[in-house]
Amino acid sequence: MDFKQIEAFVNVVRYKSFSKAADATFFTQPTISTHIRNLEKELGVKLLDRKSRIVEMTPQGAKFYKYAVEMINARAQAFEALSDMDENIGGILEIQTSSIPGVTFLPELLAGFRSEHPGIQYYVSMSDTQTVVDNISERIGEIGFVGEDVSSGSIECVKVATDSSVMIAPPSFDMNGSINLSDALSCPFIWRETGSATRKTFESAALERGFEKDEFEVAALIDDMDAIIRSVEAGLGVSIISGKIASALGNRVKVIEIKDFKEDRSFYMIKLRSISLSPAAEAFSQYVKDKVTHK
Repeated sequence: MDFKQIEAFVNVVRYKSFSKAADATFFTQPTISTHIRNLEKELGVKLLDRKSRIVEMTPQGAKFYKYAVEMINARAQAFEALSDMDENIGGILEIQTSSIPGVTFLPELLAGFRSEHPGIQYYVSMSDTQTVVDNISERIGEIGFVGEDVSSGSIECVKVATDSSVMIAPPSFDMNGSINLSDALSCPFIWRETGSATRKTFESAALERGFEKDEFEVAALIDDMDAIIRSVEAGLGVSIISGKIASALGNRVKVIEIKDFKEDRSFYMIKLRSISLSPAAEAFSQYVKDKVTHK
């Protein structure tokens, strides 16, 4: 077993594709396939399921993946300690993020960090808060950004940003300025998936004020932020989204203040406690903390 085989396996898992892993690592696809085939032969187990269009891990592959990431990170940390050349940090940094951080403050952080470390490449996967937490727990990604405090014995959270939540409505809707929560609930809602922290925050606020979930009129469940905005714009219904995102939409939608719902959202950077991060992830984590400290 050598590190090229392990890196090939990790990258195929990251990109869910042999061809994409080859492109990202500047190897040919046959080389990637050979590395993984030899690794599976040496371990005596099948690591990847190649039957579907998207490559997935087998149960044995999922077990091995955690150790594979640890081995790669420990190796990189060892080289960094010996070279003592932080300015030459490079490699692929895998980040998991929920949608609001992914389209608001994260792009600026990525650009700023890469301007200091041009050798960095990013692989960013966007989903909902719960999926980000699950992926980080499974070592799929080293750094995550989510919309709620998910601190636990295994996950470390650092608050990095705040934002408001607002309601957006189609330009054709006969409403302006501000309304009460009870009036808002009479509108057809376009919701994110159940793992969305934005949705959970709004539903919790409604429940605390005596409203029940069955009082919501649900027009659609959509798991893509751009599709939600376009659906609101088209007149399908209203939605609760980030104030920062809403402020950039101009006249595409109406931004409605809900007078009895004023919930500022906090956003957090997360990582697993007590594991070896890659030099790139360690440096990026410190960069984000420094940016928060000096705001």
